[in-house]
Amino acid sequence: MRFGMPWPGRDVARQAEEAGVGAFCAGEFADHDAYLTVADIVANTEHALAGPAIAYAFARTPYAHATALRQLHERAPGRLFLGLGSAAFRINRDWLGVPADRPVDRIAETVGAVRAWLHAENGERVRYAGEFHTLDADVRAPVLGRLDIPVLLAAFNSRMAATAGRVADGVIGHGLFTGDWWNKVVRPAVERGTGDGVTSDGVTGDRAAARPLEHGWIITAVDDSAPERAIADARRMIAFYLTVKTYDPFVAHHGWQEPVDRLRAAFRAGDTDGMARAVTDEMLGEIAVCGTTADAKEALARRAGSLPRDVGYFAAPSFLVSGRRRAAYALASLELIGAVPD
Repeated sequence: MRFGMPWPGRDVARQAEEAGVGAFCAGEFADHDAYLTVADIVANTEHALAGPAIAYAFARTPYAHATALRQLHERAPGRLFLGLGSAAFRINRDWLGVPADRPVDRIAETVGAVRAWLHAENGERVRYAGEFHTLDADVRAPVLGRLDIPVLLAAFNSRMAATAGRVADGVIGHGLFTGDWWNKVVRPAVERGTGDGVTSDGVTGDRAAARPLEHGWIITAVDDSAPERAIADARRMIAFYLTVKTYDPFVAHHGWQEPVDRLRAAFRAGDTDGMARAVTDEMLGEIAVCGTTADAKEALARRAGSLPRDVGYFAAPSFLVSGRRRAAYALASLELIGAVPD
């Protein structure tokens, strides 16, 4: 597994890349744009992979996703990947003002339409015909040429994971993922989709020979001088994620309905400490890597077979955690490089 992290800023990143961090990713929210962050990554790194993990799939047209990647490719050829996420129903409807129904079908077509632009050769029309996207672009300027940039889908539940296996190059796992969720839900679904998939050229066929890529976020908070604070930050991050009902199948799978009911009640009451207290030791141990450096290394060794196979983004908690403290967590996580057996 390649050690990665969400973009920590150029100052931390220089030290991180020198220490062996092999991938940086960019998230997206109301206050930061995924592609602007990737531009910062490629301008301030030399060798690491770089890409959105994730960009909101429906916030931009397939054309806009592809043109951003083409421009970034000029600066970082061979280093890019594209992670797309469908985003929550409410974000699509209320924030982005785009259709929010049938997100799985929409994102499958988005992948195909983005690839149509990325794979376009000079002198050829860019064509794609689907229910949600139709392209027929005659680009006369010699600005194209095929780019084989891996496209990954953020997939939490089984249907999206199967879609990632069917139409994309792999999957991006959420920070909540446990070993049980990877091994019993996500990986089997991706494999089912891969067996009945679509090649990068849009040709239906058996894709089982090419193992899907696995990237994934890992909630990581390491502080040898204040491990209890790091643990509390990890608990709050887990609790904040679990306020979202999209993750109810995950909660039911693990039998965590009672503590999740408690943390959601605390969230409604504005009781962030109560949210953290509702996260059980079992939940913390299965989801996060936190505490002292020794604790974190032990957790990684224990979970070695159930972490993302290709890139693990050791992500500092962000819920009610300052930028300075997130940077400190990022630096502390560098001590974990090499802790996961090959």
